[in-house]
Amino acid sequence: MALLLREAIGDSLRRTRVSQSRTLREVSNSARVSLGYLSEVERGRKEASSELLAAICDALEVPLSDVLVDVSESLSDGSSAKRADTDRHAVESAPAEAPAASARPGSTTIARDTRVVIPAPAQALAAA
Repeated sequence: MALLLREAIGDSLRRTRVSQSRTLREVSNSARVSLGYLSEVERGRKEASSELLAAICDALEVPLSDVLVDVSESLSDGSSAKRADTDRHAVESAPAEAPAASARPGSTTIARDTRVVIPAPAQALAAA
């Protein structure tokens, strides 16, 4: 079965907390969230809102973007095993002058310095 987003987020948060040798109680008090709810989030049982994720990340003193990058890598690692045979075949049968596998169209690798611009909603533009 595929790894769910809430499970990957929970795994990342738990790894971060454990690496800091902190308890659920310490982080839940700092984040102002119940210990039980934080435990449910870490176990992937509950979908955390963006506000809750931000509070937990603040309590862990880790940027939310770092957690999301970790989650993205976890999810791509899980799906990469399914693509391994297809990717290996594509790379082995590619002509010598073909670009590297990580640079080909459809690759899930994104440079860390890539910036995404999200346009403002049309309503905000009309009001301005």
